[in-house]
Amino acid sequence: FFLLQVLNEKKLQEVDSLWKEFETPEKANKIVKLKHFEKFQDTTEALAASTALVEGKLSKNLKKILKKIVAKDAHEQLAVADAKLGGVIKDKLNLSCIHSPMVTELMRGIRSQVEGLITGLPSRELSAMCLGLAHSLSRYKLKFSPDKVDTMIIQAISLLDDLDKELNNYIMRCREWYGWHFPELGKIITDNLTYCKCVRKVGDRSNFAASDVSDILPEEIEEDVKAAAEISMGTEVSEEDINNIIHLCDQVIEISEYRTQLYDYLKNRMMAIAPNLTVMVGELVGARLIAHAGSLLNLAKHPASTVQLLGAEKALFRALKTKRDTPKFGLIYHASLVGQSNTKNKGKISRMLAAKTALTVRYDALGENTSAEMGAENRLKVETRLRLLEERGIRRISGTGKALARTDKYQNKSEIKIFDPSGDSTLPTVSKKRKIQEVEDQDTEVAVKAKKFKAETKEETAVENDEPVKKKKKKKDKEKQAEEEEVLSEEPPTSPTVENTEKKKKKKKKIKNEDED
Repeated sequence: FFLLQVLNEKKLQEVDSLWKEFETPEKANKIVKLKHFEKFQDTTEALAASTALVEGKLSKNLKKILKKIVAKDAHEQLAVADAKLGGVIKDKLNLSCIHSPMVTELMRGIRSQVEGLITGLPSRELSAMCLGLAHSLSRYKLKFSPDKVDTMIIQAISLLDDLDKELNNYIMRCREWYGWHFPELGKIITDNLTYCKCVRKVGDRSNFAASDVSDILPEEIEEDVKAAAEISMGTEVSEEDINNIIHLCDQVIEISEYRTQLYDYLKNRMMAIAPNLTVMVGELVGARLIAHAGSLLNLAKHPASTVQLLGAEKALFRALKTKRDTPKFGLIYHASLVGQSNTKNKGKISRMLAAKTALTVRYDALGENTSAEMGAENRLKVETRLRLLEERGIRRISGTGKALARTDKYQNKSEIKIFDPSGDSTLPTVSKKRKIQEVEDQDTEVAVKAKKFKAETKEETAVENDEPVKKKKKKKDKEKQAEEEEVLSEEPPTSPTVENTEKKKKKKKKIKNEDED
């Protein structure tokens, strides 16, 4: 540690031209002067002090030095390169600190003329000390947590995905290549690894009859393969072609064995670095989440909503751009708990699983305990929630709100079904009442039309014969006739001859009215 005192504060005001004052050691000594110097005992002490300064903390040695200065020169201000460190010094020691562009230029100038400002330090020792401290500081940054090296997991999961793609391509090529010689084998043996082992052991299809493949295939499939080899429709192939196919099969078998080994390594690393995350979502999904976030610490900084949608960024921004429904899950969709749930409950389970996953990741990244108890507890909570959601669906189907669904007793009911011809017609079905109403309406319409037609024909014939057309009497005439009849009925009978004449008149009037109607 060394502290410098500023001699000429006026020149510090000119920030742009301050670098000219530090061109030579003589000029630098006119502006600043060494006030206090303290040497570190070893490299570990220097590393501890430098890491504390990088993190914005106050080390013990620096605190002792600053206390001495505060006791002597409490009225003076302290120029600090880091504003965070200045705030800590002000809070703990009550010493006023300055941080400005002028201070940064001053620090740059002091750094360039350190050898001239501090006397008694050879340049070789100073350069060696700076180099050693830089190496140890960079090593400390890389090995921030040696037990939690998540870069190995990121590389392992990336390699595992690449191996899966290469294996798929190699197996497809092998099946297609050997399929020209023995096409029936691909349909009988569905497993890719056993197919390659079988081809590598036998080679030409003519060797199947004499060779024993019982260690690779079961007896039934072996008999089918031998029977198919005798009546195969494939083309003949040379020995050189068979050798190349066998070499390809060797590559497939070796890569698949290495893949299983790599998967075991990834499993162990995940249980060592993030045990709670592994218990929650599994090794592969957990490793992919860490790789997508960049590191375990970066994943711990993400909220639960971001963890839920990690891997579905394209779909999210497309949905926001087109104003449609946003996706409900990303990489977390491949977790076993989301796969167990129904399509309706997948969104709810993925949201809850993402929340619990965010908690477990923070516990793994920042906690000191390495047990997987928290992950197991949270997984149990998600499983119970999933069970409740599924049971709620069963309750709704059963029709009871509280009680669980009860299975009814099976009763065999024989029903004789008759063919319904109404299903053949494409016309829309109509109810009986509606049909009857439609028929009645049709009858009334026909009767009205017939009456109109008769009246029109009568008028036409009358016009042709030059006869006067009889007009219909109004309702008023009918009412008058009814009143006259009532008056006649009230009068006393005079004689039988009069009554007969009146009856005859009534009959004639009725006949006329009917004819007119």
